[in-house]
Amino acid sequence: MSEPRTLRIDIWSDVMCPWCLVGWGSLQKGLAQLEGEIEADIRWHAFELNPDMPPEGEESTAHIARKYGSTLEQSKAVQGRMREAAQNAGVSLDYQGSDPEPPRWMWNTFDAHKLLTWAGEAHGPEKQTELKLALFEAHFNRRRQIGDHAVLLDVADSVGLDRAAAEAALASEEWAHKVRAEERAAWDFNITGVPAMIVENKFMIPGAQPPEAYADALRRVAQKTAA
Repeated sequence: MSEPRTLRIDIWSDVMCPWCLVGWGSLQKGLAQLEGEIEADIRWHAFELNPDMPPEGEESTAHIARKYGSTLEQSKAVQGRMREAAQNAGVSLDYQGSDPEPPRWMWNTFDAHKLLTWAGEAHGPEKQTELKLALFEAHFNRRRQIGDHAVLLDVADSVGLDRAAAEAALASEEWAHKVRAEERAAWDFNITGVPAMIVENKFMIPGAQPPEAYADALRRVAQKTAA
């Protein structure tokens, strides 16, 4: 029996993006269908859905209504569909804290991307993925203020990253420049929405797809790029 083929998957996404978490869950289910056949080397890249979001943030339902010109009722309906999609993908967008549920809130994510870019380069893709999932959990399930440095450092610490090194990364202009470079790379790939996955630096899978679609796409890429 031959060894599984490893495909590199670069994922552009935002911590604020529920469809990015849904896409991750579906991708994992798709990869499970390819067990023994295809494995993934996953790297995360920066994409800000709301680069102009102020530090004080904005309540989610009002934000969606304002950004897309929808009513509050339509905005709540969209959130309901996202919650159902998340359940089907095996992930959760629901609050899981012990306190009464706070409002959903949107935050500026530039500094979260700095932390993720640093984690990927300094500690490798597996630790970067661990941090990404922890940030998703902090935002969606714990309703923490992801734009706040203290929260970001708490999340980094929770996955075993050195707090002082993470704090230095947040203060560094070098990592800010690297985030901007990743965002420019998204435009070079014609990525205008997330999640967007680039497989083997060539083939794009846009949006959150069903598990079967990911499995089929990855199998086709493996066939096209076979040595």
